[in-house]
Amino acid sequence: MRTAAERHIKKRDPVLGAVIRQVGPCGYSLQRDRFAMLVRSIVFQQISGAAARTILGRLTDALPGKQLAAEGLAALTPEEYRLAGVSKQKAGYLQSLAELSLTGDLRLTLIGTYADDEIIAQLTQVRGIGVWTAQMFLMFSLGRPDVLPWDDLGVRQAIRKLYGLPEMPTRAESERIAVPWRPYASVASWYCWRSLEIKTPDAAQEWQS
Repeated sequence: MRTAAERHIKKRDPVLGAVIRQVGPCGYSLQRDRFAMLVRSIVFQQISGAAARTILGRLTDALPGKQLAAEGLAALTPEEYRLAGVSKQKAGYLQSLAELSLTGDLRLTLIGTYADDEIIAQLTQVRGIGVWTAQMFLMFSLGRPDVLPWDDLGVRQAIRKLYGLPEMPTRAESERIAVPWRPYASVASWYCWRSLEIKTPDAAQEWQS
């Protein structure tokens, strides 16, 4: 799929095509453990990666079999969350995720059969999971090919840089620019993130020269 996506984007969008030529093949891998990915997304919210990894490690160590599973999270006490370094607010989010999974209101084993919008609706019923997190789940757990995380700061920064916009793009502007990327907006978004790592030459300048 990714090779076809790269060919499609290079043909339809010369600006992002220049980024693809500089970066090379699309290289992200999928995280198959759906529940663990959602736990990780909650733990990593609004703190440094190093701190989040430490907390996640302590949390995992506190669980039966060191497995990130709904049953284990639901059984943790507030004190056990605190000792792992999980804030009271995030402990509530993790409890919400665990409880909805156990009651069947969130059916992660079947969620891959739903349409993207249905999945976002399912996930955002969990406290602490918003649209952006749901979009990341679509891309990096389910491998959905046509997700545009229109509110992601990195994607917006890349669009502004690559397409010479005077200000950060609105959702409507991002959607308009992404039209040629369809039906491979997920891969295009990954290249937007990678474009921010390119120092010289600028991808847009390369195409224009």
